[in-house]
Amino acid sequence: MNMDVTAGRRSLLRRYLLACYGLMIVYASLSPFAGWQVPADTFWQVMKSPLVQAYTSFDALTNWLAYLPLGMLLELTFMVRRDIWRSLLLAVLGGLSLSLSMEYAQMFLSSRASANIDVLTNTAGTLCGALLAAVIAPQSWFERATRWRIELFQHGAGVDLGLALVLLWMFAQMNPSLPILGNVFISTNSPLSAMSGTAFSFLGSLAVMLNLWLIGLLLLTLFRNKRHALAAVLFILCLVALGKFIMAAVLLKSWALMLWLNGEAMLGLLLGLALLGVSACLRGTQLLMLMISTAGLYMLLAFKVLDSNAPSAAMQLYHWHYGHLRNLNGMAQVVSVLFPLLLWLYSWRAYRRIINQDRGF
Repeated sequence: MNMDVTAGRRSLLRRYLLACYGLMIVYASLSPFAGWQVPADTFWQVMKSPLVQAYTSFDALTNWLAYLPLGMLLELTFMVRRDIWRSLLLAVLGGLSLSLSMEYAQMFLSSRASANIDVLTNTAGTLCGALLAAVIAPQSWFERATRWRIELFQHGAGVDLGLALVLLWMFAQMNPSLPILGNVFISTNSPLSAMSGTAFSFLGSLAVMLNLWLIGLLLLTLFRNKRHALAAVLFILCLVALGKFIMAAVLLKSWALMLWLNGEAMLGLLLGLALLGVSACLRGTQLLMLMISTAGLYMLLAFKVLDSNAPSAAMQLYHWHYGHLRNLNGMAQVVSVLFPLLLWLYSWRAYRRIINQDRGF
């Protein structure tokens, strides 16, 4: 394969992931986007003030970890066109600029506080991430893995965007206060009522089925081999289940550890896997039309019929006392809302592209 084509394909996926992660940082930094006011101090006064004494090690670690993936993605993106040192400098400047922008914007939010030490820890995280990427990228195994990814998936336009959508979907599924592949946050008033449960809802199973069917259809259109796509669905389900269990063990109260796995979800998973087995016989425009219809049906069901619990409804399930939970739940809700819409637009665009090619446009 031509090196220029390989570099272009690699950079596209990295750009999509970089854009998604940057938007997540903006959301986490500025949510709930309410209580805007004129700050009493200037930004320069905040930046030159003494370092905050009440700053905890957890705050420092959180800010460092938040910008570590950003530094990696910036470095990997810039390295496609520039040498390692210039890309490293640009990556650090990019993380510094984003951190300064977020701290400046937080000055106008009554629920937020700007601090110069946040800029230092964020920039340090960006630098460490960029250095890590600079060490990993030249390795032969990384190059082989990149080529293997390119050869495993389709070579048409939009494949990298589809892969970015898969990763975005996986992020939302890791939230332990959402049922596995569900969209309504778990809400309960007591451990007793949580364990006893409520009446079985077939609509909940239908939502899980459609959610699994959607991601499976997307993978069927991305992989060159349908068997690889079905294997990837099972692998992703295992990753999601493992991720949910780990997140639940860390964040949730002991009695809520397995609330994300219930009978409705199990039935939906079985139905979704059965539909995917049948869908694997379809090809090209048939898969895309089915994905367009399924995405529309899922949006109708999930956000017009079942969407009743807000992210705050699940707060009583947590024993985590360090904050950031509302941001996590809110971000999961935003991604859950955007994913079927983005997938619908992606499928429609791919369908129109194929139709126009067949007509010779």
